[in-house]
Order: sequence, then structure tokens, then C-alpha cells
Amino acid sequence: MNPVAANLLPVALAFIMFGLGLKLTPADFRRVAARPAAVGLGLIAQCLLLPVLAFGVTLALQLEPDTAVGLMILAACPGGVTAAMITDLARGDTCLSITLTAATSLVAFLSVPAVVGFSMFYFLGAPTVVDYPVGQAVGGLLLTTLVPVGAGVWLNCSGWLPPSVTGGIQRLASGVFLLVVGITFVTQWPQISSHFATVGLAVFALNVLTMCSGILLGNLARLPVASRIALAVECGIQNSALGITVAVSLLGTPALAVPSVIYAFLMNVTALLLIVTRQLRRQGAGVGVG
Repeated sequence: MNPVAANLLPVALAFIMFGLGLKLTPADFRRVAARPAAVGLGLIAQCLLLPVLAFGVTLALQLEPDTAVGLMILAACPGGVTAAMITDLARGDTCLSITLTAATSLVAFLSVPAVVGFSMFYFLGAPTVVDYPVGQAVGGLLLTTLVPVGAGVWLNCSGWLPPSVTGGIQRLASGVFLLVVGITFVTQWPQISSHFATVGLAVFALNVLTMCSGILLGNLARLPVASRIALAVECGIQNSALGITVAVSLLGTPALAVPSVIYAFLMNVTALLLIVTRQLRRQGAGVGVG
């Protein structure tokens, strides 16, 4: 991604989260807090089940060591910021998604060094201590998620913005999300096309397995459909940018970033399919009722 796009990305993500905040109230978050089981299941799925699934994929497909480590790095990362927008568009529980993104991002300062350290030793025989940038991660969480969402919720409750303005901001936020997805495809396409044949199957398998695991856990816990959607999206949408940072900046091995780059492409494809499916079902239900 070129420097201009990289600098604008956090601003775009913050605006997306601000737009989501305009739809929410404190009561929505109190509702999530009243159902801690959903948050607990999300943390278990993201921090424990996802790395286990990734490890299973590496063994089942007998991946090359660099690819295996790259996949494990990706699995160690928290949920991506765009998960909340995807959850919202798929008519899922947006508050639960935001809560899980924040929670997994805070837990990541323990999970990322542990999973990445194990992977480097197991697959490459190289004991490695990962100096996770806690300050940078917490600052990013505040600036791109918590503060924008909080500002949106506050404005929504204050009633200062007329519904027409609020609706316009929310539609613009959806457009910005699609723009971010498009820019990701365009800027990362050279790496995607050159490595897709060797890495694509493993990345796709991990993405589908994690999303299905989120739905399965939600079903077992008898959570509402909206909560199941949130769990599926949070499990399937990873912070691939962090995976790339860990591989390139912290470990100094760009080859380890390839799975994260391809995952950034595929996770949005499956997410868009989920959104379209949910929208069509909603329309069908509306037609049926009518």
C-alpha cells in the first residue's frame, strides 16, 4: 500500500466506526454486558480456537515452514476493525462485534507473542521473542475504534444531528468501507496473484473454518442469530495489517506476511458473500410477510 493510502487508512477506519456509533446507544452496550457468555465465547474462539485451527490447517496441508508461520501469525492477530461494519451490513449484533474487537485487541499483547514464538520455534527451529508494540496497539484501538464509536454514540443520544444528516453519514461510512476494500484489492493484487496458487487454499480453509466455528459456538450456546453473525464475522475477519507488521517490521521476514496479504483479500470476499446472503434472506422474509 502506498504511503498516502496507508496514512489515510486509519482516518477511514475511524470514520467508519463513527458512522456505526451513530446507530448505537449506551443501552446497546448494556445489553451486551448483560450477556457475558457471548463475549466469552468470542474470546475463546478468537484467542484459542483460531490458532488451533490454523495449526491443524498447516499440518493437514503440509505447508512450507514460512507459509505455516505466516498463517499462525495471522491466526494470532485480533479481529479487524472492519468486522463491525461487516457485522452491521449483515444485520448482526454490532455492539457485540465492537466489544469483541476491543477485547481481543487488548488480549493480543499476550496471545501474539505466545503464538508467534511457538510457531517460529516449531516450524523454523528459531526461538524468538516478539516485542509486541503494546503502546501502538492500544493507541490504535483508541483512535480508530473506541473514541470514534463513543463520539457517534454521544451524538446519537444528544439528538443534535437531524436524521437526514445521520443517515447521510452512515451511508457515506458504508461507501468508505467499500472503498477501503477496493483499495486493498488493488494495492495487494501483485502479491495475491503471485502467491495465491500456493497459499490460497490454506488461507481460504482457515477463513471458512473460523467463520463456521463462530456460528457453531453461537448455536451451541443458543445465542440469537444476530450474535451468531457477530461471532462468525469476528472469527473470520482478522487484523491482517497487524499480521503484516509482525512479519515485516518485528520479525524482518517479508515472506511471512504472504498469508496475511492473501487473507486480507479472501476474508472480504467471504464477508461480502455473507452480507449479500443475509440481505437477500431479509428481503425474502419481508416479501413473505407482505
